[in-house]
Amino acid sequence: MNLEGKVAIVTGGASGLGQATVEAYVARGVKVAIFDLNEERANQLIEKLGADKVAFWKVNVADEDSVKSAVAEVVEKFGALHICNNFAGIASACKTLGKNGVFPLDQYMPVININLVGTFNVSRFAAEQMARNEPVNSDGGRGVIINTASIAAMEGQVGQLAYSASKGGVVGMTLPMARDLASYGIRVNTIVPGLIHTPLFEALPEQAYKSLEASVCYPQRLGRPEEIAHMSVFMAENDYLNGECIRLDGAIRMQPR
Repeated sequence: MNLEGKVAIVTGGASGLGQATVEAYVARGVKVAIFDLNEERANQLIEKLGADKVAFWKVNVADEDSVKSAVAEVVEKFGALHICNNFAGIASACKTLGKNGVFPLDQYMPVININLVGTFNVSRFAAEQMARNEPVNSDGGRGVIINTASIAAMEGQVGQLAYSASKGGVVGMTLPMARDLASYGIRVNTIVPGLIHTPLFEALPEQAYKSLEASVCYPQRLGRPEEIAHMSVFMAENDYLNGECIRLDGAIRMQPR
């Protein structure tokens, strides 16, 4: 798919991996709708990139009405929707059973609702709008959905139960969603990041940071948000890539702790 003139939604687009992807899309002529809760950071990005290229909607991805209305407003503003990136997510740190008792359900469910249900929620309404597009290539393609999992889906560490379950669900959703949407010319792929340098890592002591870098096979460093953005651009552009979950992790394999 030629990205010039296309329209994308990027959830979690005000910071981190989402922000890097917004910037990469705009550089290729894409108009981008940011779905996020951080209006201040989103407005800073809009000021940097241009209000004619980027717009913001304050969206709770797990809320049906919020997402449905926002997706419709994106199409009303920009005229269509071709790309949907789901980056919005949260993490938790709790064991199934620990010294304070069992994993509280009220701590487990928000991670599932935002990471897994939220991804599904945005994807389904995005697909509804994409299906109305005229084909953008000779294959009858109308759009692409790009979800975000994690290597924790396969190698979740101690305390990552909820996060791993949510990201494992995203991996499991990829192929059936691609099959569901094939007749509409909508592709579905998932990025599976390893350790990516986001602001979260900046608060770590240097020794802990170096230890994380050393755990990566090659190149022995944390990944960069722009490398995730590059993968997203590739997934959007390559019309034959469909139903795939691609690890971007420097060949790391996470240990139990």
